[in-house]
This record gives sequence, structure tokens and C-alpha cells, in this order.
Amino acid sequence: MSAAYVSFGLAPAMRAGGVLADGGYQVHRDFVDFVVDGRPLLFQLSDLDAVSPLASDVPPAIFTAQVRSLLLETEAPLPQGRYVIYGCPECEDLACGAVTAVIESEGDDYIWRDFAWQTDENADLELNGYHGIGPFRFHGTEYRAALGALLDGADAPAASRRRVLLIGARVAVLAKLAAALRTIGIGADIAHDATGVPAEELRAYGAVAFGRAIGETETAAVRRAFERAGVDVAFVDGLAPIVPLLVAQIEHALDRRPPDQRRLTRLTVTDGAADIEVTSPCRVRLTAYRLDRLYRTHTRELFDDVLEPGRHRIPLDAKAVKGESFVVARTSGSVLVEATARGPARHGH
Repeated sequence: MSAAYVSFGLAPAMRAGGVLADGGYQVHRDFVDFVVDGRPLLFQLSDLDAVSPLASDVPPAIFTAQVRSLLLETEAPLPQGRYVIYGCPECEDLACGAVTAVIESEGDDYIWRDFAWQTDENADLELNGYHGIGPFRFHGTEYRAALGALLDGADAPAASRRRVLLIGARVAVLAKLAAALRTIGIGADIAHDATGVPAEELRAYGAVAFGRAIGETETAAVRRAFERAGVDVAFVDGLAPIVPLLVAQIEHALDRRPPDQRRLTRLTVTDGAADIEVTSPCRVRLTAYRLDRLYRTHTRELFDDVLEPGRHRIPLDAKAVKGESFVVARTSGSVLVEATARGPARHGH
């Protein structure tokens, strides 16, 4: 069939979890995304909140079966030779909707074609086909090498670093934060410091979050402990004792992808407006969190719409960002946090 050769690769990706303004939760998922012609394939599907079948939290036997399926070593799971390319990040049920495609071999090449949105066993290409995507022809050597590395374990997604060490003074806030992180799929432990913790235990953490009451001396001691253990860990200075805000900061810290593999790459707040940059069409939500003089939390949804690639300036409600306030920008796969102002006093957490 007629299909242009394009490069095939794999790259770590994540679906950012979070505590939403309406009180709901969005589960954190780490997965391997398909990189077609140097760009994540997921980004070509506009505003799609989905993960590939190559997720870090599936059992090893299922993960291996998914890889072998993409290599055409097993029968296609759906009629007409169709395979799930992206599925629901919450339940992975086909009834929730999935992006599927026909995968076939031609000589030494692999071809992905007839992409479609599918909610049952039969795809309707006329009604739900992605007519502007594919077909893609991959060189067999490159394709097998990329997927074969997952079977060897060299590039498989690792869930072991999806764990956070929380260090702070306000136990109640830390307990709520730990519970929220565990709910969305991120492990969390609470400690006063890292003194005496064996290096092998420190290697389990992907991030360390400090409360605002933790001083420079204590912070430096924790950093030295991780340096001695040879652990490249992200350090987070908590902005305020607001659980959804802290979760967003931690999600951002756990995202170690290069900018060109993220949808949301910039957030600044100046002169009553947010400046945002996105790399592909995606839904962006802006939420403001504010502490009043009694240190009560106020939450306000500021913006929720699909943005085209490029830079955008979005006016903000002045009442929502007055005083000590913070803005969280969120897409399905990225989250950024920006402080708009700082109050005169600091209360620890």
C-alpha cells in the first residue's frame, strides 16, 4: 500500500494526576508513548486524554503481551486486524473510547493505518476515522529494536521512582497531602529529615517536597543525604499549605521529559494575565488558589478551553489572584504552577 516512511521511536510520557477544583481526582499514569517522525503521536490527536497500552502500572506479563502484540507476534485483539494505540487512563475499558489502528507487516516493514476512535469491537472509519493521520510505514529494523528494548527491560517505564518524600512541620497538612497523592497513584512518605536513611531507600524517591517552615539548614542536610546516595531527585519548595496546589507542584517535579515532549511548556502571570505556551492543540484549565488573611483557601476556575499551538495571553479575574495567590495550568499530560503574589507572613506546613 502507499505509505511514506517515517521514523519510529518510544519516549517516556505521563498523564498528570491531580486534585481537581470540583473535589474530584485525576489518576497519575506513567507510560511509553510512540514517537512518529520525531514527535509524540498523542500530540497529533488534538485534545485527547489517553495513555498507550505500554503503561508502567500494568503487570509485567500484560506489559510483555502488549509489546508482542505490537510486534505482530500474536493475533490482533480486535476484528479487522485492529490494535489499541491509546485508551482511557482511568479504566482502559474500550467502552470509554480508544484510538485504534490496523497494524500489518509488508515485507520487512510495519504499517499503521486507518486510525479511528472506537467504543465497541467494530470501527466505523467513515464516522469516526482520523482521516488526517497516517498511514505510517516504519522500517522493520528500527521498529523491532525500539519495542524489543522494552522486552529486554532497557527502556521499560519504571514506577519505582513514582514516590515522594514529604518533609514539613504541619503534620495535618502532610497527612492530607500524602493521602491525596496516594489516591492518584503516587506513593508518599512523611519524615522530619533524611538522617540515617539507607541509600537504597532514598533511591526509591523521585521527588522531595519541603514545607514552608523547613529552614535552609534542614533543607541543605536533606539535599546532601540524597547527593551522598547518588540519587538524582527533584526538590520541591512548597508554595502554600493548599493540598491541590502542592499536588500540582509535585506532579510538575516528577515530569522529567524534555520540553519538546510536553504539551504545556510555559506559564507566567503578570499584569493580571496569564501567558501560556502549548506545543499542540489541547485543553488548558487555569485554576487560582488564594489564602486570605485568616489563611483560609479560596479556589476559582479561571479558564477552560482548547488552545491552538503557540503563545496565548489570557486575562485573569483580579479578585481571584489578589493577595497571596497561585495559578495552576493543567493539560492532560502536563501541569505548571506560578505564584502571583506573596503575603507578608509565612506559616509553615
